[in-house]
Order: sequence, then C-alpha cells, then structure tokens
Amino acid sequence: MTKTNGGFEPVFCTVVPPHILDKLAQHEDPALADPARKTLERDAFERTHRRLTTVIGAPAVAAPPGAAEGKPHRTIYDARHHTDLPGKKVRAEGSDPGKDATVNRAYAGLGATFELYLKAYERYSIDGNGLPLDATVHYDNDYNNAFWNGEQMVFGDGDGEIFLDFTIPIDVIGHELTHGVTQYTANLTYFGQPGALNESLSDVFGSLIKQYTLGQTAAEADWLIGAGLLAPRVTGKALRSMKEPGTAYDDDVLGKDPQPATMDDFVRTGRDNGGVHINSGIPNHAFYLAATALGGHAWEKAGQIWYDVLTGGELKKDALFADFAKLTVAAARARFSDGEELQAVLKAWEQVGVRTA
Repeated sequence: MTKTNGGFEPVFCTVVPPHILDKLAQHEDPALADPARKTLERDAFERTHRRLTTVIGAPAVAAPPGAAEGKPHRTIYDARHHTDLPGKKVRAEGSDPGKDATVNRAYAGLGATFELYLKAYERYSIDGNGLPLDATVHYDNDYNNAFWNGEQMVFGDGDGEIFLDFTIPIDVIGHELTHGVTQYTANLTYFGQPGALNESLSDVFGSLIKQYTLGQTAAEADWLIGAGLLAPRVTGKALRSMKEPGTAYDDDVLGKDPQPATMDDFVRTGRDNGGVHINSGIPNHAFYLAATALGGHAWEKAGQIWYDVLTGGELKKDALFADFAKLTVAAARARFSDGEELQAVLKAWEQVGVRTA
C-alpha cells in the first residue's frame, strides 16, 4: 500500500456531491450551468492529480521546528482566483486577523477542528502527530466546492447564484479535514458503503466541530451540514440533514435531496462512487439518533464511540454499514459497559435498518 504524507492512499474528497453539480451543469441558464461545468472539470483534474501523487508518493510533512506542542500550525494561502496550489501566503499561525473575512474564517475553522480533536479525543492534529494545517482560499473563479486533496484544504468562493463562500459553514471545514483523519486511520475505500461511511464520518465530526464551537447540546444542534452555504435563491437550508435525511433542499434547479434515512431506501447507483454522498444519510441518521437519545454534548458519548471505532484499528478499509455498526456496539460496551450508551447505539442502528447481531 502506497504511503503518502504518512497516511495511506488519500482520496480526493469534495463537500458538494457530483449529483448536485451534474444537475446544475444541465441548466439552460449559463449563469448556473457554466460554473458547475467548470467545477466538475476542475474536480476531475484534481482527482487525477491526487491519484498521481498517491502513485509517486509525497514527502511526509511534520510540524516545523519550534512549533508549540499541542498547538495548531496553520497557514492560509490565497490562490487569487487561479488554480496553482498553494498560492500566496497571507496568514501564518499566531498572526492577527486581516481584512479578508474568507481568510479569517478559514483560519478559525482550522483552529476549531484542531481544538475539537485535541480537547475531546486527545488527537494532536489530523494525523495525530502535529500535522501542519494548510488551506488555500479564493480558488479559481466561481468554483462551487471545497476539498481536501490529501495534503491541504482548498476553498472556492462559490458562484453567488447557488453557492456562497465555502468558508462560511464551519462544519464544511471540519468535514473536509476529517477526511484527513480517516486517511490517517481507517483509510476507508471511497466507493459504495465504505465510501458512504467515509462521507458520514466527515459529516459526524463536521457537525460535532460546529456543536463544540457553539457550545451546543445534541438537542440544541440543527444537525445540518452546510447551513449558510446555499444562496438566497435556493429553496433549501443546507447540503444534508442528519436529523431528517432527504429534506435539506427541494429546489427547482437542484432538485430534491436524495438522501435516504434507512436501509429501506438504500440507493444503488454507479454514480458518485456508488452513491457515497447519498447513502451516507443512513449512518448519519444512526449517529443523530444515538446522540439525541443520550443527550448532553454529542462529542462526549456518541462522538467518543464513533471516534473509538474510526481510530481503533479494527475498522477495515472495505467495511460495510453492518461491520461499522457492530464495532460501535463493541466500542460502546468497552467504554461504557452495558449502560444507556450501549442501548442507544443498538436502538439507533435498529431504527435505520442496519443489523448489529
């Protein structure tokens, strides 16, 4: 298996699913179709570049000399609407906020992600070993996505018609960086059910990062991924809903949110790597059910169980939903014995139709 950046075979992961961009690309209005087509082309290029880097290998990246132990090491770059990465360095760790709100949001989002993993799970950065957190903003023109490319974060500004600035939702930042955590731990294959688990874990911890930052309980959280990202003309509230998969948007341009909440509506498709952004609604909903049943801060119990599975070494890269569910049951029992935590996890998977026996 090819090692890259100290991890395994990183994949190119975007927050906006291909099925949304495909729909936009077919629109009769060039103002909507052209940015979507450009984004799809750019995503295809970056995906190929990611594969090449995986094949030839990339140098391991470590925290720089003098970096403070237990502190993030963030660097924000500005692509200035070009596509060469990383771009011009515009903010370093410890420097004061500037006039560019996008730069400041990216910096804060990287910090919030670092803090959740360190404070809640004692994980020192994405790789557990102080990996510097780099991000590039203002990528390309009208770029309708954000992605983790195996080495850094990249944010588009959106087209202003359908999507706004991708640094606005802090859970989008946390979602993409969690793909890095998965890369360095379970390394779930990015196809079918393992790929949907990969996406779901990013949604789970993206949501937890938002909740941690806002000091919210499970009952107070909105359980939306990408709230604030959709432009005013869009009939919708977010990219995905963990509380009610399939209800995040219902728009004349984007269509209806296709996510299922249970295995009864599991979608079989060859698109989107076997529906990784669609079927992730099922494990997403299971986490929501477990977290809200337990109450309090979701990162403390349900989040801890999911983190234990992600990082415990027993989650195989080709794991199916049932494999993951069984491991969460084992993790709940190992950490919390036969208490309410175990019962909440068992019931959550039963409600979404995933077997744990």
